[in-house]
Amino acid sequence: MDFLKAEIERKKRQLESSQVMAPNKKFFKRGDLAKKQEEEYWRKHNRWKEDKKEDVQSESSKKTEEEPESSQKYTLPRKEVIQRLRERVEPIRLFSETDYEACQRLRKLEILEPEINRGFKNDMKTAMDAVDQEYLDEIVKSQGVEHGANDVKVVEVVTTEDDLKQMTEELGQGDDDRNQEIILQFLKHILFLWGRDLNSRPVEEKRTMKGKLASATHSQTVTYMRTLFRDLKHKKCQSDILECLIEIVKHLLDKNYLRANDAYYEMAIGNAPWPVGVTMVGIHARTGREKIYAKNVAHVLNDEIQRKYIQGLKRLMTHCQRFFPTDPSRMVNYEAVK
Repeated sequence: MDFLKAEIERKKRQLESSQVMAPNKKFFKRGDLAKKQEEEYWRKHNRWKEDKKEDVQSESSKKTEEEPESSQKYTLPRKEVIQRLRERVEPIRLFSETDYEACQRLRKLEILEPEINRGFKNDMKTAMDAVDQEYLDEIVKSQGVEHGANDVKVVEVVTTEDDLKQMTEELGQGDDDRNQEIILQFLKHILFLWGRDLNSRPVEEKRTMKGKLASATHSQTVTYMRTLFRDLKHKKCQSDILECLIEIVKHLLDKNYLRANDAYYEMAIGNAPWPVGVTMVGIHARTGREKIYAKNVAHVLNDEIQRKYIQGLKRLMTHCQRFFPTDPSRMVNYEAVK
């Protein structure tokens, strides 16, 4: 009983100190008591609550200050942001992401990964774009220039008929260094004749779609042949490729374009019985394995670089029979060339 009386007295003192009961009333509301207890609690912990409020206010003020500044520095239209994100195969919007945050995410991606994989490049389109750009530059800078930007870039190679006869006699005599010099000089001569022929066209023809396509084809061929020309210049051409080139150029000098075309296809496609696959599955060699040697391998399948200069070589062969015509029976596709 003493414990119960003491507890009742404690409760009475607590009510008196909290001043919940009105002087003329004998009851009080429990909500008023809870409110008074809450005020007492926060009075004891007032300092911690104020510090927390200040931190929240400072963070919110920093965000409001930083966001407009950064948005002024880097903002893009929403359509542009969506297009760039789709090009990078990225989601156009993350969960609860604003337009500004999506723009910042795009900016971060472009800084970390400036180049994206767009697949294989279209070399013809690149060459065509270069021709168009040169034409636009010529319009801007044209002030009585003799050779405009519609002309293709050519490197003059002086080769006379006597030089061609001497090449025919010396080619294929067993001296690989001399053979590479002759092949390089002859191919550069054909490339020079082709470029000079393109530059001699009227300006109106150069600016047509057909004229731009011809200029782009020449520019593309120069790029394709650069690797082969470098190997021939430094005497580092592969032996199997060099053997095929000697045969092709020799037929071109003899104006036998039909056989040169056959030699070209033999180099590009090959005639090996099994150009791809397993040739030795056991101890003993496979039947006919000795027929698979370097000359019969399809070089166009080796890598992209070889494919390009082999394709460029075919274009030079086509123009060679246009510059040095002969009997129709020794030419390839005579009706299209004449």
